[in-house]
Amino acid sequence: MLRQALRMTARDWRAGQLRFLLIALTVAVAALSAAGFFIDRLRAGLDRDAHQLLGADLLVTADNPMPQAWRDEAQRRGLRIAETVAFPSMTQAGEGDAAQSVLSAIKAVGDGYPLRGRLKVTTSAEQAADSIGVAADGIPASGTVWIDPSLLATLNVKVGGELRLGESRFRIAQLIAAEPDRGSGFINFAPRAMIAMDDLAATQLIQPGARVGYRLLVAEAGKGAPGATVKDFGDWLKKTIKDGNVRGVRIDSLQNGRPEMSATLDRADSFLSLVGLLSAMLAAVAVAMAARRFMTRHLDSCAMLRCLGLTQNQVTVLYLTEFLIVGLAGSLLGVAVGFGAHYALVELLGSLVATDIPSPSVLPAVQGIAAGMLLLAGFALPPILQLRNVPHNRAIRREAAAPKPAALATYGMGIAAFGALLLWQAGDVKLALFTGGGFLAAFAAFALIGWLGLRALGSLRHAAGSQAWRFAVTSLRRRPGATVVQVVSLALGLMALLLLTVVRGDLMTAWRNATPPDAPNRFIINIQPDQRDEIRTRLADAGVAEIPLYPMVRGRLVAVNGKTITPDTYADEDGARGLAEREFNLSTMMDMPPSNRISSGQWYTDKPGAAEASVEEGIAKTLKLKLGDTMRFDIAGSPVEAKITSLRKLEWGSMRVNFFVIINPSAMADTPQTWITAFHLPKQAAGLPATLSRDYPNLTIVDVGGILRQVQSVLDQVIQAVEFLFAFTLVSGVLVLYAALMGSQDERRREAGLLRALGATRKQLSQAQMIEFLLVGGLAGLLAATGAGLMGWGLATYQFKFAWTFSPWVWLAGLVAGAVCAIIGGWLGLRNVLNHPPLQTLREA
Repeated sequence: MLRQALRMTARDWRAGQLRFLLIALTVAVAALSAAGFFIDRLRAGLDRDAHQLLGADLLVTADNPMPQAWRDEAQRRGLRIAETVAFPSMTQAGEGDAAQSVLSAIKAVGDGYPLRGRLKVTTSAEQAADSIGVAADGIPASGTVWIDPSLLATLNVKVGGELRLGESRFRIAQLIAAEPDRGSGFINFAPRAMIAMDDLAATQLIQPGARVGYRLLVAEAGKGAPGATVKDFGDWLKKTIKDGNVRGVRIDSLQNGRPEMSATLDRADSFLSLVGLLSAMLAAVAVAMAARRFMTRHLDSCAMLRCLGLTQNQVTVLYLTEFLIVGLAGSLLGVAVGFGAHYALVELLGSLVATDIPSPSVLPAVQGIAAGMLLLAGFALPPILQLRNVPHNRAIRREAAAPKPAALATYGMGIAAFGALLLWQAGDVKLALFTGGGFLAAFAAFALIGWLGLRALGSLRHAAGSQAWRFAVTSLRRRPGATVVQVVSLALGLMALLLLTVVRGDLMTAWRNATPPDAPNRFIINIQPDQRDEIRTRLADAGVAEIPLYPMVRGRLVAVNGKTITPDTYADEDGARGLAEREFNLSTMMDMPPSNRISSGQWYTDKPGAAEASVEEGIAKTLKLKLGDTMRFDIAGSPVEAKITSLRKLEWGSMRVNFFVIINPSAMADTPQTWITAFHLPKQAAGLPATLSRDYPNLTIVDVGGILRQVQSVLDQVIQAVEFLFAFTLVSGVLVLYAALMGSQDERRREAGLLRALGATRKQLSQAQMIEFLLVGGLAGLLAATGAGLMGWGLATYQFKFAWTFSPWVWLAGLVAGAVCAIIGGWLGLRNVLNHPPLQTLREA
């Protein structure tokens, strides 16, 4: 049986019977493997590079100096460590009447800082303002200071000049162009002045009662992504903190330390997963169509084998062996092609991806081979079982038996295997279920609409007097099953292609709009009520387009539902305990900020006497708050209670002012308030912050342009990587279209030969088949555009969480794409038929 299977495989290969199946499987696995290898490396690289924004793999922040035992334990585990100390203090320059001073964010750094990312410095104020610089070689030398460029104008000094910090004097050696772990904490709002840790004691700036932040940076010894050692140390540290009931310590991650970057990377991961999902879906359709074509071409051969004495089991073993050989060959070849192709991707991306991104793991290769075998088993087994049941008289009578229940049941196995593949490939259950469910729903809807369309087409058979029109309608209705399969396959392939091209552009645009280039790059806090109008006028005169001003109130959460909050209330949750122990930045306003979205409940109505609050959904989850709970805040000694009426989703990547808790104005009328604004400062007005700081010394002006550039840099990198990956799935899509259009070529060739033998002209035959393909292609194109639009809306709304605007051009693109594919398919189907004499075609049949 094995020798016979090998002989059949070789004969089918020489006859071209297996080439299409092998090509479909190879391209499918290559697309999955290329995307898999690249995504594997890119995800590891992004995970590693994302931690550069923390300056480490693990960041421990404390209000007091940390125990030496923590450092010793990290080093014992082979981890690298570095330390920083940050606090606000006055920076001074000049002497006598010419002396200037400004509140600065002082940062003392130890050897090895930063452990992740690179600190960039320069001596040019213009370059520093645009985050252009060279990687710093170490930390500031003793007696020198590195500062933000904004301090030059504020203090009227130059590089090489002198600054005074406490009891010490420092020479300005460099300007800070990029600081990877700057973050957006309160201490970092003021302009930076960075010194060496060894110089800190001499300044005598740290006194009892000073607000100081101590940081311990921890990272793996190598350059790769964070591994298990860092995680184990983090777990040990959490247990130590809990057992010792240590207060004022927080372990930061990318999620809680840099929420704006976390949101961007979460979306990047979803987009990369979407690429793998669509590749898997197209692969399934292509392999299914190729296996179906193989089955239809082997009905006669199978009947002949049955007549020669083979049993059903022997026929099944023969074809299973043949498919196993093809599956292994196609899977291995696809993995090899995908592995080579992913290196081409890395080269094409150039500077968009770090040159030292981690090497790929073996997992994508295993996934590729398993994907090929799963696809072949799931979508090729049903046709094989159908061949098993081919009757003997098929060799004489051109009749095919109806599929057996067992053969139909295997399609359920195929769908189950396909679903498992989607979950494995995506790594995101929600995205896999949504996308897979969308394709299954589209399959059912397309089949129903195709069948209804065929029924309606019967009444239009005599609508035109053209003989070619009647031939086309009759041909479509003669094979309802094949026609519906062709419409569904073509529509699914086109839907994926539209989702990858037209709709992908809309998704990318919406993603970019979430963090646009003109997003706010400056914050001003501590604006007094009587300064609002003056500040607004000054900003408007400088060319600032939008100047939203929001009140800000400092308050501490003291009770929930009448139960007093104590340090032990959230003893087991580090994040919740930290929130409960510090003051909140509250706000009050009548209208919800434009970058916020209600996730549950409803925005308050500000009814007289009612105290209502809207809470960010993340902090509500951390503090175990829900709709209807009553919170009590201590605001400057006065209690304020408010009932939670809504939970909000914040767009961290927008860089706009965000508040965890917003309370209605009537409940906050008597509370002390300052004001805050976020705006985009044009380059031509770069000197405005220094002027405002001089004229209004109470203001704190924050430059978040560096953070914005970091977010947009990662965003641009991932978007272009995703666009390159989409090219591989387009190859699978084209293969699906070819399979759908060529699936009935043999039957059409036989019909064309019979019609020509009965007197149909070449022109009539050509017109009939062209009309037939145009009808199928047009319907499939419209269905595909509708499905792509609905899936795009669903992905944007429920997965990627940003606004979505559907373009009507998608329907036009779908209709045109369907028509073009129909014309190409018509030409491919007709060229061989019309170039053969009718008698030769009938003899081949």
